[in-house]
Amino acid sequence: MKYIGCHLSASAGTLAMVRTAEKIGANTFAFFTRNPRGSRAKKEDPADAAAAMAALGEKGFGKLVAHGAYTMNLCTGDESARDFACGVLCDDLRRMAALPGQYYNFHPGSHVGQGVDAGIDHIARALKKALEPDYPVTVLLETMAGKGSEIGGKFEELKAIIDAVGSNHVGVCLDTCHVYDGGYDIVQNLDGVLEEFDRVIGLDRLKALHLNDSKNPFASRKDRHECIGRGSLGLETFRAIVNHPALAGKPMILETPNELPGYQGEIALLRCL
Repeated sequence: MKYIGCHLSASAGTLAMVRTAEKIGANTFAFFTRNPRGSRAKKEDPADAAAAMAALGEKGFGKLVAHGAYTMNLCTGDESARDFACGVLCDDLRRMAALPGQYYNFHPGSHVGQGVDAGIDHIARALKKALEPDYPVTVLLETMAGKGSEIGGKFEELKAIIDAVGSNHVGVCLDTCHVYDGGYDIVQNLDGVLEEFDRVIGLDRLKALHLNDSKNPFASRKDRHECIGRGSLGLETFRAIVNHPALAGKPMILETPNELPGYQGEIALLRCL
């Protein structure tokens, strides 16, 4: 089964997202747990969450991939801001317990001059605290393009976080634009990149993918998403990805610069591939 979807607005509720996804041909989707550029979260609705879970099962959806706020920097040098980000993470995982068994993805953060090792330590400490209640959710570290002081542009950095946390509830979401911009050549050597991921992290930790073409050339470290087949990755790269046996059954989420009609077209395109 191919689980392909896109980012949807959570404003109308989770059940509404399930219905929207079905209308555009998706059988998974992503959504922000709160304002992606801020910290405010929508009021919780247990009845809506329960109805959505029932609908997901009835319609044979794959796992959902919730997304943490972009402003949640767990490894900033500002201790008060770091504590606030950790509180947001803890609250998000608590809220995700209403959708048991789904994924929660986030950007590891930027160390802003402290150094990679210090950043990794801060992220791991926050994750350990957030995972202590053992909520029924798997947290995914997103692969990053490596711009500025971002952590997660190298597989080794993600591995270091996973090892420091020491939990089976931590995995990875591979973003195709990010890894290509970050220097992993999935256009010319997809098999080689997946083999390297397996050697460094382990393919059992690869739980989901973000499918994005890139506006930038290889190893640019800039992170600008493009529509499928219109960027430097090209359509054949996505044909290889959606048909790769090592990626079978994993939710694949579009984050391309689109509205719903564009996402519907890209979902249909990927299924045709």
